[in-house]
Amino acid sequence: MAIQRRTPGSQTSLREANRARIIDVIKKYGGLTQVELAGATGLSPATVSNIVKELSSSGVLHTAQSIRSGRRAQRVTLAHTLGLVVGVHFSARHMRIALADVAHTVVTENHMPLARDHRADNELDRVSLLLADMLESVEASRDEVLAVGLAIPAPYDRGSGTIARRGIMRGWDGVEIADSLARRLGRPVYVDNAANLAALAEARLGAARGKRNAVTLDIGDGIGAGLLLNGQVFRGNHGVAGEFGHFTVRENGALCRCGNRGCLETVAAGPAIVDGLRDHLGSLNLGDVVVQAMTGDARCIRAIAEAGKHIGLATANLCNLLDPERIVVGGELARAGELLLGPMRHAVERSVIVGEELMPDIVQAQLGVRAATLGAVAYAIDCVSIDTDLDTP
Repeated sequence: MAIQRRTPGSQTSLREANRARIIDVIKKYGGLTQVELAGATGLSPATVSNIVKELSSSGVLHTAQSIRSGRRAQRVTLAHTLGLVVGVHFSARHMRIALADVAHTVVTENHMPLARDHRADNELDRVSLLLADMLESVEASRDEVLAVGLAIPAPYDRGSGTIARRGIMRGWDGVEIADSLARRLGRPVYVDNAANLAALAEARLGAARGKRNAVTLDIGDGIGAGLLLNGQVFRGNHGVAGEFGHFTVRENGALCRCGNRGCLETVAAGPAIVDGLRDHLGSLNLGDVVVQAMTGDARCIRAIAEAGKHIGLATANLCNLLDPERIVVGGELARAGELLLGPMRHAVERSVIVGEELMPDIVQAQLGVRAATLGAVAYAIDCVSIDTDLDTP
């Protein structure tokens, strides 16, 4: 019987595939040396060098001298002139927006407080107006914006383009978010859960960098989890994975904003902590509680520790299910540092099934309140298509 040989692809197709591989890695990491590019792509150093020269001369890549491990190296990034991207993050009480180039450099940034029950139409109009001012400040036009990433503090149904559960963000129910903002801006918009995008940012720029399996918790007025599994953000079948704050921890407990009872948020999120201290501090917010705890207020310290215990027990269940390398704790409550992380670690250690040597480490996030915004920037860059075809027809 004759053996049929598979015909290899053309040299042109192979070059295009290699170019695309290099671009994808640079989009992911923001910038690498040529040696690091070879390691990340699996291509030979000679192939990487040739492609970098080609794409640099065509204006797709930018190279600059840098120092790595005490030796000179050439750092490769996407060319700043390729265009701009926007990252927007809506939280329960704040909106933050960043304008960046495709090399991940933020060129201008702004944020503003929001009313508790803000409406989608008002705030999306505000994004359009604010972006116009930001573009004018850097002498750029809206046509230079390649994509917009938008982070929202709610489960997002990627099929319908709407929030997956009514009531979690009142004023946003039923709104096709990406389409609504895209109509206002005339640019493509990509939406994801804020915890997912915070996880993406921490994986590329922060405390989860270099980890293939990690969980990033976003603890503030709500509680979310971004799941990094095998190096990729895991969004689930419909895009709504990671609703950590809606784990049931008390059967028939307090009513949650999602409509269920006894969710983790009802005992450990910002509103629950603040309500428990109302008689002690009167009118206050979660940031006030953190500040008071860090200055030694015993009741605030106990309230944060109690929240940490509940979050730790739920985290242990997550660890038993996913076996992550690292738990990254971010959000407003994470500003309390070890006042929160210590009780969390203790609860995880008591409840996780593996031995101490296999325990995931629990660390504070590195990107602070900007995590989801920077993740939205990274997501927008990921969604941008960059033409690397240098061959003339």
